[in-house]
Amino acid sequence: MTTTRPEIVCLCGSARFASEMRAASRDLSLRGAIVLAPVEMDEVPGPEQKDLLDALHRHKIDLADRVLIVNPGGYVGESTRDEIAYAEAAGKLVSYTEPD
Repeated sequence: MTTTRPEIVCLCGSARFASEMRAASRDLSLRGAIVLAPVEMDEVPGPEQKDLLDALHRHKIDLADRVLIVNPGGYVGESTRDEIAYAEAAGKLVSYTEPD
């Protein structure tokens, strides 16, 4: 049994890429990482729910060693850009599934 803590990776990206995020989560987990991901919703959250989920996701970024942006086709939306800025300001390493 290993005693070193696994890397913690926070996934960020558009909700439209839910299947790609699940695949990234699976791949990272199979490599021994702890994965923190956005909450998947069946419906669009209301303004209060969105604010709560955004704040919760920033806390996940705080907990992470690094942030992985899931960006098929290079797409990065406004909310994801805000998360990238937050992560960089917190000194987190930010990487992308595809070149930005």
